[in-house]
Amino acid sequence: MLTHIDLAYTAAGAFVSFLVGLTGVGGGSLMAPILIVLLGVPPAMAVGTDLWFAAITKTVGGVTHHKLKSVDWQVVRRLTMSSVPAAILTLLWLWLFEGGSLDAKPLMRLLGAALLLTSIMMILKPRIQPALVNLREHMGTSMRTHQRLVIACGAAIIGAMVALTSVGAGALVAVLLATVYPLRLGTKTIVGTDIVHAVPLTLVAGMGHSFLGNVDGWMLASLLLGSVPGIVVGSLVSGKVKEDYVRYALAAMLVVSSLKMLTS
Repeated sequence: MLTHIDLAYTAAGAFVSFLVGLTGVGGGSLMAPILIVLLGVPPAMAVGTDLWFAAITKTVGGVTHHKLKSVDWQVVRRLTMSSVPAAILTLLWLWLFEGGSLDAKPLMRLLGAALLLTSIMMILKPRIQPALVNLREHMGTSMRTHQRLVIACGAAIIGAMVALTSVGAGALVAVLLATVYPLRLGTKTIVGTDIVHAVPLTLVAGMGHSFLGNVDGWMLASLLLGSVPGIVVGSLVSGKVKEDYVRYALAAMLVVSSLKMLTS
């Protein structure tokens, strides 16, 4: 447990927030592996603290997107109705049967698998979306029933993953929305909807991990100290860097982190 502000964590918060400002995703996917692999934080503590970091920073982003009217609130409700109950059930399972957290080794494996899945989906997203637009046009109105089912199942799986690993509330939901709503949601609305949905999900999961003793307050404060300048600079740079380059670089970082965790 930290007892003071640590600039190493502040630098990590600034770096991750910079990437979030630049790409709209990557916070949960990068913060936990940085804390575990580079800074030596125990996995359960990294997950719990990361969830609070995500909840606080994305609340700021969510307010901004609400003002910009780039949030589809109906989709947010559909996601939340599945993801939050799944997260709560997962936290109850951790409390009742796992003593508050998974052992370090299986948690590292689970984190590695979640990161690998996230990186694959980030790479495949541009290739999947055109095919789904064609499918949507072919199926017509019957597609709506399938969309709601996929959203419900997908959000429930992501909710459980977030509660266990802190990974998925950003990148995986963004891919899910782009996949299920290729016509309804534009890029800006996907980012806004994704960020707003992540707020209640990470807040509930973070509160659960606080109850389970998996949150370090000083570490969280250190991370947040770097988050504001990081996300401001990232937002200013966004648009000046080609999106494909950023996405592939981020995916490569996630692959390296996932392999480290899967083989440790």
